[in-house]
Amino acid sequence: MLRRLVAGLAAIVLVVEAAVLVLVHIVLGRTTANQSMSIAGSDPDVMSKATYAMGAGMGAFLVLCAVLAAVTALRDRSPGRFGRVVLISGAVAHGVLGVLTVALDSWAAFATMMLILCLLVLTLTSYAARPARHGSGEGGSSGGGGSGGETPPPPFGELKPTSP
Repeated sequence: MLRRLVAGLAAIVLVVEAAVLVLVHIVLGRTTANQSMSIAGSDPDVMSKATYAMGAGMGAFLVLCAVLAAVTALRDRSPGRFGRVVLISGAVAHGVLGVLTVALDSWAAFATMMLILCLLVLTLTSYAARPARHGSGEGGSSGGGGSGGETPPPPFGELKPTSP
């Protein structure tokens, strides 16, 4: 239940972050276009359009992360390989952005980035692949004897001995 709540909350927060970032990039693009700003002779129209494109790209990526987190919450299953790669890359991006925001902006922005990073990491780790249990009804055998003397794995979270 908690992992579904965390994945759903991550999806909501990512959609809000995507909307805010797209809005910020629209404002920055319009400001650049209206004031005809130029950095080292760059064309202001190109800079404005690049700002719009960056906002759209970042917004689309965050919405993709949000959709994957929402699907994970609704299905209550681990995301597939593609979904895990996208969510991991989103977590890495938030880690890097967190470092940049603490250096360039404020501690509040850093705390926000770290909150989103924690939600993504908690979503990924709470849906981690768990070892399959032997004798769980697969193959028709319901008891122990036919698997050649294999011992079942220890329950999730217990330590296993490393020496034979």
